[in-house]
Amino acid sequence: MDIQSSLASRVTSLKASAIREIFKMLGKADVISFAGGIPSPELFPTQEWEGLLSDIMANKGKSALVYGVTEGYAPLIELVTERLKRDSIPHDFDQVVITTGAQQAIDLACKSLVNDGEGIIVEEPSFIGSLNSFRSYNAKLFGVEMADDGIDTDKVEEILKKENIKIIYTIPTFQNPTGVTQSLEKRKKLLELAEKYDCYIIEDNPYGELRFRGENVPAIKTMDDNGRVIYVGSFSKTLAPGIRVGFVCCHKDIMDRIVVVKQVNDVHTTLMMQMLVTDYITKYDFDAHIKKGCELYGEKCSVMLSAIEKYFPDCVKYTKPEGGIFLWCTLPEGVDAKPIFEKAVERKVAFVPGSTCMVDLEAPCNCFRLNFSTASNEDIEKGIKILGDLLKEELA
Repeated sequence: MDIQSSLASRVTSLKASAIREIFKMLGKADVISFAGGIPSPELFPTQEWEGLLSDIMANKGKSALVYGVTEGYAPLIELVTERLKRDSIPHDFDQVVITTGAQQAIDLACKSLVNDGEGIIVEEPSFIGSLNSFRSYNAKLFGVEMADDGIDTDKVEEILKKENIKIIYTIPTFQNPTGVTQSLEKRKKLLELAEKYDCYIIEDNPYGELRFRGENVPAIKTMDDNGRVIYVGSFSKTLAPGIRVGFVCCHKDIMDRIVVVKQVNDVHTTLMMQMLVTDYITKYDFDAHIKKGCELYGEKCSVMLSAIEKYFPDCVKYTKPEGGIFLWCTLPEGVDAKPIFEKAVERKVAFVPGSTCMVDLEAPCNCFRLNFSTASNEDIEKGIKILGDLLKEELA
């Protein structure tokens, strides 16, 4: 029996997330990992949650263990909506729905909007989870390179003029994987282009609250007067990724379809976790928790940047993020980061090769992503020195 030939054509070209595969490998060795994409486990509110979960089971257990409505737990929707209002989101025509992580929100939006062969403009590099979601719906991906202030909007318009584009996908604040923040001018321009060429914007903002330097830049969604922007957020980076609680805010006419496809997908996001997030935000100081995370990541980022400056060869360029949990390194032209990654793992250090974040996964890439949120300051210093020594050897 030839099972491979029986698989649906839309998924046969998909490859497992290289980052997930890296995690499998790292679990087997004593490696200093800069490959992760999670908040620092030391920030997980485990003690508070232990009491909250006990209280939920003791007093709301029957409600927590039954089916819920697809749109989400009403008290959590209300809390998310109120927090979004602080940033001038949502608009009167918008609706908020709770999702099983931001990844599901992105996937549902694409499933609701994109037909086979329609185009999606993505930042290059971009988040591998979203790229794979778009690929699974037979979307045609158009990568546009990133500058220090975000995506090249002139090239975005060049593509819009020539191609059938349904969505522009952007992570404008502390972008994954570069850490770059898109300027206000470019945010306004993207929205202007979406209006002009009749397409939508998915604004993915899982890191927006994790600013440790600089001034806040308004979300594209704040300027969305006509329902062009689908805004996606998550509690994965501010609380914990394993709870799988995110949200989407968009025009109610689009949300009507998103709710229907979510019903098909998972019926509803786990009520227990929705209740846990609700109770934590209600009973504890969530903003103080986020501020603590910002202070920690600012410190860790500074340690990593100082170590890079000290140990990396001068020919390696790198971003200097104002928030989030990633930075992006660029090697000289013609150097492929993937073989260097393999040698780094032999020396017990790991990063994410840049090719995993590109539209063309097979093309050599001279970039790599570093995460600074999970390793200790001591391991950051040690790991960057090891990586720096390797780079000096490879780039000599």
